[in-house]
Amino acid sequence: MVAAALLAIVVLGCQLAALRLRRALWPARDPGTGVLLWQALGLAWGMAAIGTLLAVGLAPYRHGVFVGGLMLASDVLAGVRPLHLTPLHMAAVGAGLGLGVLLVWVLIASLVVVVRARRRHRALLELVGRGDPAVPGALVLDHPAAAAYCLPGVRSRVVVSAGVLDLLDDAELQAVLAHERAHLRARHDLVLIPFTALRRAFPNTRFATEAYSAVGLLIEMCADDHARRDRTARVLATALLRFGAAGPAGAPSGALALTGDEVVTRVNRLLEPGARLPLHQRAATLAATLALVLTPIALMLLPH
Repeated sequence: MVAAALLAIVVLGCQLAALRLRRALWPARDPGTGVLLWQALGLAWGMAAIGTLLAVGLAPYRHGVFVGGLMLASDVLAGVRPLHLTPLHMAAVGAGLGLGVLLVWVLIASLVVVVRARRRHRALLELVGRGDPAVPGALVLDHPAAAAYCLPGVRSRVVVSAGVLDLLDDAELQAVLAHERAHLRARHDLVLIPFTALRRAFPNTRFATEAYSAVGLLIEMCADDHARRDRTARVLATALLRFGAAGPAGAPSGALALTGDEVVTRVNRLLEPGARLPLHQRAATLAATLALVLTPIALMLLPH
């Protein structure tokens, strides 16, 4: 049961680390590294939660989760009653397998929902969108509200509303387009989908909610950093403020403007950027990220 106890500690540690990471200031200085750490926390949390239940259920085999699972599968396939496994042990194994199936199912379901929604949205854009010389390569929707977003996929699109063309000057518009194209190049939509699935699987848990919110803001910061490479940060900050003043436009997820607080956070970061993390701190964070993922795997290989 040592492995089960250690895996349970990993589950609790991931939750506590997530709360601390959510309040940390350094991810804003290096959002890409922050996203990697959030991904590691989510993956380690899921594996450790499943591993804890399986370790409890397979404890009588005394060979670790992986070997014990193979032995149990062999007994079941051979039609032999698993020795020493009480109904409580079997219930724990069933709960662990059920949790694994739930996480995989929700992830697949989230992907299917996203693909279908994008297909419908793309078909609609072909009917109502138009090209405009002011925004080459983008589609314009004739709507007075200000909205700018990207539609990822094989035929990716950047979409802006007519309200954006009226709201922003040329430099601000180009900054907005660069921001959205950065999302498309980095495929930030794929980064966010696992956290969307996690939130759907556990809608009332603080861990899933905090992770989704934090990663969503960090990928916006990543796109901001790409957008300001060839232009001043003040131009993009001004565009953000104009979006905020114009109010929510009801654009899909991935739109430039988020909530009011997040816009203020991004504007402050653009106007007063902090120094990027030193190389040794980035290396230490990446090492911690790798350790987070490997720890539950190693614990599941350990004999009980």
